[in-house]
Amino acid sequence: MAYTINHIAKILNAKNTISNNTLIEYLLIDSRKIIHSTTSLFFALQSNRRDGHSFIKELYEKSVFNFVVKTNFEVATYPNANFIFVDDVLNALQTIAAYHRSQFSIPVIGITGSNGKTIVKEWLNQLLLTEYNIARSPRSYNSQIGVPLSVWQLNKEHTLGIFEAGISTKNEMNNLEKIIQPTIGLLTNIGEAHSEGFNNVEEKIQEKLQLFKYCKQVVFCEESITQFSKNIIAEHFSWSRKNKNATVFILQENKNAKQTTLSFNYKKQTHQTIIPFTDAASIENSIHCICTLLLLNFSVEEINKRIIQLQAVEMRMQLKKAINNSYVLNDSYSNDISSLHIALDYLQQQAGNNQKIVILSDILQSSTNYQKLYTEVAATLAQHNVNIFIGIGENISKHQSLFSNIQQSFFFYSTNNFLENFTHSFFKDSFILLKGARVFGFEKINKWLEQKTHQTVLEINLSALAHNLKMYQQQLLLTTKIMAMVKAFSYGSGSAEIARLLAFHKIDYLAVAYTDEGVDLRNAGISLPIMVMNIDEESFDALIEYNLEPEIYSFNIYYSFCSYLKQQAITKFSVHIKVNTGMNRLGFEPEDAITLFSDIKNNQSVFVKSIFSHLVASESAEHNEFTKQQSVLFESFCLKAKEILNYNFLKHIANTAAASKHKTLQYDMVRLGIGLYGIDNNHSLNLQPVAVLKTTIAQIRKVKAGESVGYNRNGIVKRDSLIATIRIGYADGFSRKMSNGKGFVLIKNKLAPVIGNVCMDMTMIDITEINNVNEGEIVEIFGTNLSVEQVAKWCDTIAYEVMTSISQRVKRIYIEE
Repeated sequence: MAYTINHIAKILNAKNTISNNTLIEYLLIDSRKIIHSTTSLFFALQSNRRDGHSFIKELYEKSVFNFVVKTNFEVATYPNANFIFVDDVLNALQTIAAYHRSQFSIPVIGITGSNGKTIVKEWLNQLLLTEYNIARSPRSYNSQIGVPLSVWQLNKEHTLGIFEAGISTKNEMNNLEKIIQPTIGLLTNIGEAHSEGFNNVEEKIQEKLQLFKYCKQVVFCEESITQFSKNIIAEHFSWSRKNKNATVFILQENKNAKQTTLSFNYKKQTHQTIIPFTDAASIENSIHCICTLLLLNFSVEEINKRIIQLQAVEMRMQLKKAINNSYVLNDSYSNDISSLHIALDYLQQQAGNNQKIVILSDILQSSTNYQKLYTEVAATLAQHNVNIFIGIGENISKHQSLFSNIQQSFFFYSTNNFLENFTHSFFKDSFILLKGARVFGFEKINKWLEQKTHQTVLEINLSALAHNLKMYQQQLLLTTKIMAMVKAFSYGSGSAEIARLLAFHKIDYLAVAYTDEGVDLRNAGISLPIMVMNIDEESFDALIEYNLEPEIYSFNIYYSFCSYLKQQAITKFSVHIKVNTGMNRLGFEPEDAITLFSDIKNNQSVFVKSIFSHLVASESAEHNEFTKQQSVLFESFCLKAKEILNYNFLKHIANTAAASKHKTLQYDMVRLGIGLYGIDNNHSLNLQPVAVLKTTIAQIRKVKAGESVGYNRNGIVKRDSLIATIRIGYADGFSRKMSNGKGFVLIKNKLAPVIGNVCMDMTMIDITEINNVNEGEIVEIFGTNLSVEQVAKWCDTIAYEVMTSISQRVKRIYIEE
């Protein structure tokens, strides 16, 4: 269903300047995610750091001509554009989505709760796909912005909607209820997640239940909510392990290694269902799904056939190193047009200028107009500049003529047919997206493409890094720019991959330690300005060739660089001047200001892009006075520069700690480093760990009391013990300082001490106190549950050293939630 721009203005009852009554098909909130420019309507949303109105010029140049803007926005410079003027742009987006939802009389399941919303939504989609053509929230689009974008997907072919609603504070759910308008409600559970915005649990429950105020029936677990809350739900479809009067009463749960047999009473009869999971969260999510299918009048027999086939939902995309200098992005989360858009955005973000290959299976949807579907798929691939497309499946192969707009395209009826006809040599220097329905077994392709490495991996959570960036952005003035430090392989996390993400989130500058790091970023397609912090004469050619901006910290390097620039007939090359205000490492002295800037003004070889200094102890309260002294010296140096040069330049002195702790020192720009990776020396921000180092157990053996473990017999066993050998050693970056019980690793959420010396490739740990540990078990070295700061303490060092010591032979896996 599409609307004209005039119709939308009428729905909003808004003033407008509409010269061309365009048909609107897409709602756009992100200037980087244009699908079809001429039929898109951009909503200029505002946040603490970003104002959508500032991207209108860029969008206009990309042929986007339809905008919803604030009432006072000046439109004179956009003569061919249509504008709708509103007081609240977000409210306008929600109003349009609510109106669109009201045009459909199909059943809609609205899901909320603290945890499990996305899993339950995806499982219901798996279970109901054969009966319904389903519109559902892409990934976790459950916010004040995500919900309207999700509901906008509804069209006349859909026969069921499944949408998530997430809230973080009071008075949010009412907006989402108006948009989703659910006919069936589902409350997953009430936990501690997102509790900061509520006074107590009861208040949070009451807010969440606002989603269900017009529902015909609501599925929920009675143990999750209070009697008071239960009383305000009009029609119950409850389940319980305690209350025999619940609609579904759980009698028994018998678990074996891989599945759970569930016995329950329903309509005065006892039934059994086999759930293919044993963990508590999956069992609870499965019961929610069973109850929903019972509510929809599926027989227990039919439910049993479907529940046993449930597949675990991968909540994140993984980017891994592949054969022939390629990367493979494995997105097995779902396979539909909405999730394809998201995956392609991520592919484009990471690929830069490299070749992009997409391998896509049939999109399995009930009652679908496949001609229309694959026409949209082809257009979306072209919009994301995909170079090579490989379609796998009978249905997509029948529509291969629709993909003529792709440079190269190939089609196969099965995964095996593809594997038989392609060789590894075809995939070279490429970024490859795998997106397939589970029945096509794309894990075979993933395994075939992956670079073979040992089982120690460093997982880099790009979603966590984006979250941390947002946490720091919230601490900054609107005018303060951000320079991100990606030196030392981005603190061990992978420079190009991190830089692409930061560029996608529109930071202003990158900084590297050495010129070759900057060259690597340029070769990876990174176009952001890059400051190089340590240069020498041998790197001058590369600085110019790759447009890298050097830090100038001494007269010696300044005169050498100016001499080189004159030989090349280059003037006003951008540089960054460093002043020493107390670190006593690199930098001009404050008293050098007049001599330095007078020479810069006279010879015109360089242009000062910024002046900066390095704080010594910004995280330490006891050195606040010294930090203040540094700032005084810095400001004086900058004042002299401005007086002599008579032009503006950026000023920056605040590092990660100072960015939030010393806000008066933010100046024009701050330099963010280790904090982006989740390490907060101030412990003042809600940061998330970005890097998780994990390995596996190679062997487990029994060792008797008195025997030794490892080299030099340093590890003497004092009792009969169970010793595991794990696949990590000092060649991987696991410090020898962790030897002989000083360090620990985490298995099954319990600490296991290192015994004996850490070896080059292996380490032995004592697992005697941990039950049911098997060979192949995952071992966390540091990450989500065992902090890198704690590991650093065991090693008598700092987190920076631990992270940057992880060797290049450890495979990096990049994940996006």
